[in-house]
Amino acid sequence: MCFSAGASFTSGVLLTFVGTETLRKVHKPAQIGLASISLFFAFQQFTEGVLWLTIGKPGYGGLQTVLTYIFMIMAEVIWPLLVPLSVLVMEENKTRKIILRALMTVGAAVALYYSYRLAFYDMHAEISRRHIVYQSSAPDYSEYVSIFFYLVATIAPLFVSSVKRIYWVGIIMGLAFIITALFYKQFLISVWCFFGAVLSFVVFYIIRESHKKFHFSKQAENK
Repeated sequence: MCFSAGASFTSGVLLTFVGTETLRKVHKPAQIGLASISLFFAFQQFTEGVLWLTIGKPGYGGLQTVLTYIFMIMAEVIWPLLVPLSVLVMEENKTRKIILRALMTVGAAVALYYSYRLAFYDMHAEISRRHIVYQSSAPDYSEYVSIFFYLVATIAPLFVSSVKRIYWVGIIMGLAFIITALFYKQFLISVWCFFGAVLSFVVFYIIRESHKKFHFSKQAENK
């Protein structure tokens, strides 16, 4: 979360609880990736919370750098892989699987691109107007192109999937990105990750409903 260390830690605790409850509702291995999204965001929020406490403090430069890279790796490398992969392993329709594999390829390309940027260009975080700004020394000539493919990899799979109601996750992600880009453009990565944390509650609802349906079917079969 981008507003304070306390907000980040509070969010992290809440998301840990939601994530744990979501995983408890999992009834088949294919759901684990989607169900783990809450814990993914929880760890990210804890990371940014500690980052809040180290920025500008002498003697914590090394830790600050490590935390900055952990946060960015999660946001720019893992996330564009996690979303399409989580949806792909849950999909049963053959045609949709083909499309999702293509989107998975896009996600892999995006992850490789951002991995290259993180490996060969400096990255640092700073506090500006009660927000954390992540600054890279990499040239930004391909910024809009990379953002476009990032969105394709992380949002499009949610509309391709046949999993019930998962498209709501895509709708929320799209709206969150638009709002963030319009009003918090300078702090895009940090603020959008905060909005992304809201998705955890939607994912919990989806997994819970699937869990209920599964057990209802089992009970019907046993009668």
